Amino acid sequence: MPLPTTVTSRDLVTITGAPVPLPDPDCLIHLQFRRFAGCPVCSLHLRSIVNRLDEIVASDIREVVVFHSSAEELRKYAADLPLAVIADPERRLYRELGVESAPRALLDPRAWPTIVRAVARELRSSRKPGHIAPPSRPDGGRFGLPADFLIAPDGRVIAGKRGDHADDQWSVDELLAHASRVEAYR
Repeated sequence: MPLPTTVTSRDLVTITGAPVPLPDPDCLIHLQFRRFAGCPVCSLHLRSIVNRLDEIVASDIREVVVFHSSAEELRKYAADLPLAVIADPERRLYRELGVESAPRALLDPRAWPTIVRAVARELRSSRKPGHIAPPSRPDGGRFGLPADFLIAPDGRVIAGKRGDHADDQWSVDELLAHASRVEAYR
């Protein structure tokens, strides 16, 4: 399926009830699709986003993160993230933008090093008081694939990527590079 060229205008609602316009008339949106609430690989990736959030915001980008879990489940794991976190348990946005699920999410050897790092981090974190372990049977299953879309204020999809495995998403550097190219055309 080819990448979409535009997104339909709508208001999304975060897991805390805040509205998020898509597209945002005032900035670029990095619409990223993750797997399930509590996903160790997703948590590792989102830490890299949060660690560089100041740079991302300075590039006029708003982070919007979609999971195929319920808002209730996501609040257990992601309520403290300084990002717009969206629940899409029916996978409406996933289908609309062609974001898939497949066993290759975990079976692709390119994902294995990150899976090992993520599981090791999860094991270390599990010793901390109040830690909530990832679900043994996550909403929507374990085989979700990541995807990234950079959306302009007019709804055009400036750049996009659908991942081939669980760890195949844009790095912060790749996101910032896409955004800098957009600035050249404004």
